[in-house]
Amino acid sequence: MTGSKKISQSMRLLAADSSRWMAELARNGLAMLGTGVAAAALVLGLHTDWRQAAESDALAWLQNRQLPGSVGDKKNDASDRATASQPGDLPKAQAALAYWLSNKYRIAPEPLSAIVAEAYLIGLRSRLEPTLILAVMAVESGFNPFAQSPVGAQGLMQVMTRVHSDKFHPFGGALAAFDPLTNLQVGARVLQECIARAGSIEAGLRLYVGAADLDDDGGYVAKVMAEHGKLQAVVRGQTVASTADTRPPPSGKPAVGADSIASLSLPKGIGQ
Repeated sequence: MTGSKKISQSMRLLAADSSRWMAELARNGLAMLGTGVAAAALVLGLHTDWRQAAESDALAWLQNRQLPGSVGDKKNDASDRATASQPGDLPKAQAALAYWLSNKYRIAPEPLSAIVAEAYLIGLRSRLEPTLILAVMAVESGFNPFAQSPVGAQGLMQVMTRVHSDKFHPFGGALAAFDPLTNLQVGARVLQECIARAGSIEAGLRLYVGAADLDDDGGYVAKVMAEHGKLQAVVRGQTVASTADTRPPPSGKPAVGADSIASLSLPKGIGQ
């Protein structure tokens, strides 16, 4: 037998021995594992309290892995989803508005800061004065994002969701009406369309509230314009009393409110 053949035979024998050794090791390992599992099961069977504690720990571990927003998950921090910002991060005029509205309507300044900032962005895009948007919001809902009228006007700007459902589609559907910034965007768009159609701010407000064909708007336009004027004074740095106006509407009639816009016949492009 030549030297090369001897080396080849030795390598085959070594490989065979290694395979047998690995197989034996695997069998022994599985046997040890099975023995360990059986021993653990026996111990847990004898100690019910240990078993229950182990089951609770395992269940908690699985739930924390499966559920989004679990404790300690920084990616699901609720503060990232909150409609709020620090007033100190706003320009001086916007911060003044946030604090003034906070005092008058007893709303925290942080969410109002986010709303004021959004009103300024929307006002810039839609060529509406931010203080007018905020004034409508103040009269309509008092800055309650979950407000709803008896006939279904919803959110900050009391938008008739069923009338303007198409405007909420890009935001995920009708439930988006209760998202403050979404409601602000949709409400401002409706207001812009009403003013454009009516030809003036006052007439547009009457159309927005659904009183375009009525003899009396219940004092709605006067209230909005009065609040608008106060907010403009705040922006100019003037001292304005922030006492809420609790007087009844003129002539003792209830304000028409944005809920009556449901009965308004709007042409295409306005709520259709």
